[in-house]
Amino acid sequence: MMRKSFVFVVLLFAVLVCHAQGPADVVARTTLDSRYAPFYHGVASGDPMSDRVIIWTRVTPGQAGPVTVQWHMATDSGMTNIVANGSATTDDTKDYTVKVDVTGLNPGTYYYYRFTSNGRYSLTGRTYTFPVGDVDSLRLAVVSCSNYPAGFFNAYAVLAARNDVHAVLHLGDYIYEGGGDSLGTGRQHHPYHEILSLEDYRLRHSQYKLDEDLRCLHQYFPFITVWDDHESANDSYKDGAENHTASSEGLWADRKSRAVQAYLEWQPVRKPDPADTIRIYRRLDIGDLADIYMLDTRLIARDEQTTAQLAGDPARNLIGPAQLAWLSHEMESSNASWKIIGQQVMMAPLEIFGFPLNLDQWDGYSAERQRLYDSILTKNIENVVVLTGDIHTAWANDLPGAGYNSSTGDNSIAVEFVTTSITSTNSVVNQGQQLIQLANPHMKYINLSDHGFLLLDINKTRTQGDFYFVDDVAAINRNYSRQASYYTNAGERFLRVAADSAAPAQNVHAIPPPKYPPNLAIGIAEPKNPEAQLAFLGAYPNPFESDVYANYYLHQGLEVELSLLSANGKVLQHRKLGKQAAGLHFVGFEGLELPSGIYLLRMRAGKYETTRKIIRY
Repeated sequence: MMRKSFVFVVLLFAVLVCHAQGPADVVARTTLDSRYAPFYHGVASGDPMSDRVIIWTRVTPGQAGPVTVQWHMATDSGMTNIVANGSATTDDTKDYTVKVDVTGLNPGTYYYYRFTSNGRYSLTGRTYTFPVGDVDSLRLAVVSCSNYPAGFFNAYAVLAARNDVHAVLHLGDYIYEGGGDSLGTGRQHHPYHEILSLEDYRLRHSQYKLDEDLRCLHQYFPFITVWDDHESANDSYKDGAENHTASSEGLWADRKSRAVQAYLEWQPVRKPDPADTIRIYRRLDIGDLADIYMLDTRLIARDEQTTAQLAGDPARNLIGPAQLAWLSHEMESSNASWKIIGQQVMMAPLEIFGFPLNLDQWDGYSAERQRLYDSILTKNIENVVVLTGDIHTAWANDLPGAGYNSSTGDNSIAVEFVTTSITSTNSVVNQGQQLIQLANPHMKYINLSDHGFLLLDINKTRTQGDFYFVDDVAAINRNYSRQASYYTNAGERFLRVAADSAAPAQNVHAIPPPKYPPNLAIGIAEPKNPEAQLAFLGAYPNPFESDVYANYYLHQGLEVELSLLSANGKVLQHRKLGKQAAGLHFVGFEGLELPSGIYLLRMRAGKYETTRKIIRY
């Protein structure tokens, strides 16, 4: 695992003498509040343009079958001045997710939106359309690497409370595919095992969107997302992954297809080419101020990671000729002041004694990196800022060309900000940076141990990155601080140290949406209808082989029964589970020996009954 190897090398250079304290027992942050029913996963928006934005939700239906949802968009948080509305139908082929591309909107405007179904309201979301023309400034939050078992999403909560960004760029590792126990936080993945099937990936996305802090951040801001490797499997590439064994886990092409399908269902992302099932690289414009280019460095064109001796092979691809040609053309033809590249793996070289430390990043594809550099230089493309995630640590880098001077910044190609992880594991102490910088003088700032986010503040004269870190991820903790700031001036290609954080523009604040949907007053007891007693989230794996489980949430303690039926309704297996406590449950049948075909999973909880179709391979 390339990133783990990198962390190990860093630990050797750091000469660590400290040991981490084990955190106290804590409770999971994934809960279902009946006030949200049936929109437990909240709302989200994404890919804002000047006249449109994607809005998203997920319905947890009482029974299987198509569900029609109404949506409304307004200019006020009270949803009185409706400017657009419509309806959409969803079903199990979309995992009951709803995505609407709302068009005909005004540029540079805050909007509020919500969904309804059977008289029940979703949360009210707030979103923003990008401005056009002469744009003075814009502020983005940049995040990556949010491993659920590794800690609490405190950085997401802090960002929501700040209320001073226009949009959130998530550079990947939004979910993690692994299974097993929690990493000392009391939080564990569901499904418990490594995810492989389409239903597995859907349930993992469901778990993350049920986290209170992530749900709140989605409610407040539009997201611009792109996948990294853990949305499919660790250290993935076009034909495989380090964490994929074809002999036991099936064809990589099938697993990749399932991962992509679940991602596109569960993220408010707009497909740039409806005919292309995997293309995710795309451009978003912010008037004459900036263009954002979101790249794929994982699933489309990347060749398998290799040795240092072969890393410079000109035939090796990371983003591939088609994506590189697209990026080069888009930047050359852009009239915007800044070109912001959102991508996954570190572009700046990272070497010790002349040897690259991490061949999973651009160092493993150095010839293609040079082709990108050559394109920027020969076409005289100025003001390029690269945004990076993946590596769980924070960096501010010049991107050095031939003859680079670390004292003056001469012959730097562009600049790069690497945001640290939301929770994903890094070094236990922040040591070793000076040794790394001595070998890599183009690296102006390094933080190896903290978790948090980057605020990117863009105006006509400069782009500045402020590094913010939370105090803790092992417990719910909202304390955080700024640790470093760097900027690049328009017309320059290197970083300077900033004395203070960037001040937000006046137009960046807007009225937050209500915390709860208008279904019930806060504090009122559970709804009387029996469907509100149970939320059936899904069955996994589906299709199944010998084991199949129901994933459901009880709002109160209830007597529960689970049955497996043939397609014509004959009971094949039955379990009386007794009275189960309120909370999330995973219960099912194991060691089944059944012929291939269609079966039914029926669940009874108190007065409520629901049935789902499942398939045996």
